[in-house]
Amino acid sequence: MKFEGIVERFPGLCVAEGIIKNLEIRPVAEDLERLKPEIAGKIQSTYTLESVKDAPGFRAYRDFFWSVGVDPTKTRPASEALVRRILAGKPLPTINTAVDAYNLISALHGVPIAAFDADLLHGELTMRFAAPGERFQGIGMKEPVELKPNQVIICDEADNDVVGEIIAVYPYRDSDSTKVTMATKNMHVISCGVPGIGRETVLDTYRACAANLAKYCSGNPAEPILHP
Repeated sequence: MKFEGIVERFPGLCVAEGIIKNLEIRPVAEDLERLKPEIAGKIQSTYTLESVKDAPGFRAYRDFFWSVGVDPTKTRPASEALVRRILAGKPLPTINTAVDAYNLISALHGVPIAAFDADLLHGELTMRFAAPGERFQGIGMKEPVELKPNQVIICDEADNDVVGEIIAVYPYRDSDSTKVTMATKNMHVISCGVPGIGRETVLDTYRACAANLAKYCSGNPAEPILHP
């Protein structure tokens, strides 16, 4: 992954990325469903709805959100949103075995995970600030929204004459057009760090995610690459 102006603005930000190949994604898996209450129990024994916002890890993501003009009380960091759902007594959504597998790791480790259908991406990814007028349609959004110039985005490379696509607003919303579905065979996974989150934590989250995808989706994970 390349960085354009991001590391200078946010020293300490890092990501771990890699490809998980030859996935066999199913609608649901009984052993994965049995894991969900176990993970929920661990999270419920660690946090409360009142305390979660002050946990150092979640606080680091909230501080990052404020710094790029996003209100984290209205738009939650992805991992915190999952944890809050569990603490409120709501079940984690069942999407498919791949998404469910990495959502559990994101909630348990407190680190957002971005994931994309690798076969829909082009070239090397770049993290940069959004340009004025750029638009983005994330998963679950009915139509594209215009981004603020200080928002951090990830895009792929231009393909021939086609401009590189914005595939994520970092670190909380992935693009609808490159999302992981039942048809996905190869996934590009990113463990998303911000200043205040240790590099080992970011690496450990990727590795745990890769292990879950190997176990529940029969994937073949690559070793992660840590940037920068």
